[in-house]
Amino acid sequence: MEDLRAQRLFGGAVVAPGDLTASPYRVDRDRIVASPFFARLAGVTQVISPGGSGLLVHNRLTHSLKVASVARGIVERLGSDPLLDKLGGCDADVVEAAALAHDLGHPPFGHLGEHVLDRLARERLGLPDGFEGNAQSYRIVTSTQVRGAAIGLDLTAAVRAALLKYPWTRRTYPDPHPMHLDPTPRGAGGDPAVGSSKFGAYVSELADVRQARAPFAGRLADWQQTAEASVMDTADDIAYAIHDLEDFHRVGVLQQGAVAAELVAWQRDAAELRDMPDAGLRAVARRPGRSVEQLRRDLRRKDGWIYDQDAFAAAVAHVRGELADGLLAAPFDGSIDAEQAVARFSARWTRRFIDAVHVRPDPPVRSGHVLLATAQWHEVQVLKFIHHRFVLERPDLALHQRGQARLLAGLVEALHAWLTDPGEEARLPRRLHDLVELAEAEALAVTPADYGLERLDVPGMARGRAIVDFVAALTDGQAVGLLEALSGRSRQLWTDAFVL
Repeated sequence: MEDLRAQRLFGGAVVAPGDLTASPYRVDRDRIVASPFFARLAGVTQVISPGGSGLLVHNRLTHSLKVASVARGIVERLGSDPLLDKLGGCDADVVEAAALAHDLGHPPFGHLGEHVLDRLARERLGLPDGFEGNAQSYRIVTSTQVRGAAIGLDLTAAVRAALLKYPWTRRTYPDPHPMHLDPTPRGAGGDPAVGSSKFGAYVSELADVRQARAPFAGRLADWQQTAEASVMDTADDIAYAIHDLEDFHRVGVLQQGAVAAELVAWQRDAAELRDMPDAGLRAVARRPGRSVEQLRRDLRRKDGWIYDQDAFAAAVAHVRGELADGLLAAPFDGSIDAEQAVARFSARWTRRFIDAVHVRPDPPVRSGHVLLATAQWHEVQVLKFIHHRFVLERPDLALHQRGQARLLAGLVEALHAWLTDPGEEARLPRRLHDLVELAEAEALAVTPADYGLERLDVPGMARGRAIVDFVAALTDGQAVGLLEALSGRSRQLWTDAFVL
C-alpha cells in the first residue's frame, strides 16, 4: 500500500516540511486554480455566450466549479468502500483537482469551437492528432503551462490519471486500440481512418500518460478509467444535465408547452411508436414524441448493458413532473420566488443523482467502475435530451454558431499566414514563437509509427500545433478581438496586444 501511495504521488506536488497543507493533492488543486488557464475559463462559453444573454449564465469556469463540488460529494457518498482501494484509491482532493482541471483545454465558443478546431487541425494544418478538448487539458497541465522553472503544473500521477476520462490517444494507444473493441468504450467510436471521436491525450504526451497510469497497472485495463476519473466523469454528466437547464429556463429558451408536448406525446403514443419502423419514424421526426422515441432506440442500441424499457418510461414521467409540470410551469421573471424555484430544482436533482452513485467491480465496457443506478442513469439521458432537442437544435443558435465557426477558421488562416511569412519572423507574438519551438522539440521526439504513419512533416506539424495551442488558449472575446486586429478592422493598436 505504501508503494502504491508513492507511485500515485510520483511526478510532483511535494509538500514541504511544516506545510499546513495536509494533502499533496491539495497542492495540485491550488496549482490548477492559480493557473491563468483556469482564470480564462470565465471568458469561455459553456453553451450560451454570457454577453449575448444579458443574464448570468454558466461559463466554463462555473461549470468546472460545480463539477468539482459534485465530484467531492460523490466521494463522500461512497465513503470507504474497500473496492475503491483495490482499484487504486479514490481521494476527494484528487477528484476535486481533476474536476477543476478537466476543461482547461476547452477552446473559445463551447463545443462548436472544439469541432471546428479539430477539423482545421487535421485538414488545414496537417496534424494527425487534430484537436480534442480533453487531450488539450492534459497537454496544458503537462506541457504548455509554465510554473516557475517547470513545464506543466507538475501534478501528481493520481491527479493526471484522474484527468484521463478517455485514457487513449486518437489512433495508436493502447494496442489494441479501444475503438476496435465491440462494443467500444464510451467516446472511443468513430471512423477508423480518422480515429477515436474522443481521446484523452495527444501522442506528444503519451510518455506522461504511461507514467501517470503506471500505479494502476494490473488493477485496470489500459482503456479503463481510474476510479477517480470515473467519479469526475460521472460528476461532469450530472452537472451538465442540470445546470444547462437552469440557464435555458432563465433566458426563456425552454418553453413549458413545447417540452410538455414532446414528453406527453411519447407517453400517449409509446406503444404505437414502438412498432413504427425506423424509416417511418425519421419521416415524422419533428412531430411531438418522435424525438423521445428516437432517444429510446438509440439508448437501447448503444447502451443495452443498462437500458431498461420500464426505467426509461419512468424517467420520462419523472422529468415531465419535475421539469415540464414543475420548474417550467412558471416563466422565470427574476423574482426571489423564481430564483428559489431554480435553486430547489437543482439541489433536489443533484442530491438525487449523488445518492444513486455506486461502485461496481465488473463494469461493462461502456461504463466506468463508478456509475449511477439504472433509474437515475435514464433520467440523466432524458435531461440531456431536453437540452439537445430544445436548445442545440434551435436555428437561432445554429446561426450564431456558424458565424463563430467562420471566425475561428479565419483566425487560424490569418495566424498561419503570419507564421509562414519569412519577413515577419522577428515580429511574431512571443508566445506563438515559443509554442512553435516547444512543438518542434516534441515532434522530433516521436516517430511516424507513433501516429501510425510512414513519415512526419515536423516543421509543418510544429507550426500547426503552435497555432492550435495559441487559439485554444483564448477567451471568446480575445478570439473576436484578435481576428478584428488581423483583419484590419480594429483601430485600437495597443489594447489588441493583450492577447499576444
